[in-house]
Amino acid sequence: MDKIQEEIIEEFSVFDDWLDKYDYLIGLADTLPAIDPAHRTEQYLIQGCQSRVWVDARMDDGKVHYAADSDAIITKGIIALLIRVLDGRTPHEILDTELYFIDAIGLSANLSPTRSNGLAAMVKQMRLYALAFASKETAE
Repeated sequence: MDKIQEEIIEEFSVFDDWLDKYDYLIGLADTLPAIDPAHRTEQYLIQGCQSRVWVDARMDDGKVHYAADSDAIITKGIIALLIRVLDGRTPHEILDTELYFIDAIGLSANLSPTRSNGLAAMVKQMRLYALAFASKETAE
């Protein structure tokens, strides 16, 4: 799993300033797995984000798969990075993953306080899905 975080850190290391990194983030928005339009509802909306962000997750063959959307392009790029790291992992792998790439690429240091809160809310929601799937597995 850390291999993906290392790839992200390497990709961002080629940019010297944050404007270029933001451009790269905006480009990543296009890589986001499409969310089912039926899931662009209040139920899937993440609380604590300045922009509107919807996240859905499903369990398939013991692995969690995420889909998301946002009405803000930079936020869409950020969630695309989170999905790239966490998608296709078991619930326990997701819960045990330290998302060190966020600090390593300088993301948290270069986001406004409201965007930082939104990032924390997105991570929390993705982990909550994993926790719910892990609990369900244990119960079965």
